[in-house]
Amino acid sequence: MSPSTRQHIRTLIRGRRQAIRSDQQAHYALDLVERAKQLPELRAGQKVALYLATDGELDTQPMIEWCWQQGIETYLPVIHPFSKGHLLFLRYAYTTPLVHNQYKILEPKLDKQTICPVADLDVIFTPLVAFDDDGQRLGMGGGYYDRTLAPFATNQTGPNAIGLAHDCQQVGRLPIESWDIPLSTIMTPSKIWRW
Repeated sequence: MSPSTRQHIRTLIRGRRQAIRSDQQAHYALDLVERAKQLPELRAGQKVALYLATDGELDTQPMIEWCWQQGIETYLPVIHPFSKGHLLFLRYAYTTPLVHNQYKILEPKLDKQTICPVADLDVIFTPLVAFDDDGQRLGMGGGYYDRTLAPFATNQTGPNAIGLAHDCQQVGRLPIESWDIPLSTIMTPSKIWRW
């Protein structure tokens, strides 16, 4: 499939999620917490990566706070300063200082003391622009999460990857590329999808 088709889908679906009113966003964020409570993958003492929402993404802050209340260690992605196109995951707490990265997304200020190796994370909740009926995920196009998840895609070790999205981000079928990493679980405010 042509990159323009993927870009067209990105534009279309980003428009859908940006059109969600703030009161609806708040409601969906609370619904997401209710879905999270149903996940057997989440248990106290685990290390879980989330992200801070931007560009109309599903608001993860209530879920982050719920994780804190459950004793689940929470980490956020940081763009790797030397390894182009890769992510680091840093511990996130109420007091963590945040800075804007090159995409104007908030992330923890780099502190090597709070880095968690990707292999030590139990769950990575990934943002996405669109997902399809087969669990394929279309991101923003930078490939950060595909590169992060690639080493664990062919075996049963490493973190469990779970996509987070609004229900309106589902499409019938996505054009896929060789580097795309499908997800076995995607969670929306109304449903947990398993493949």
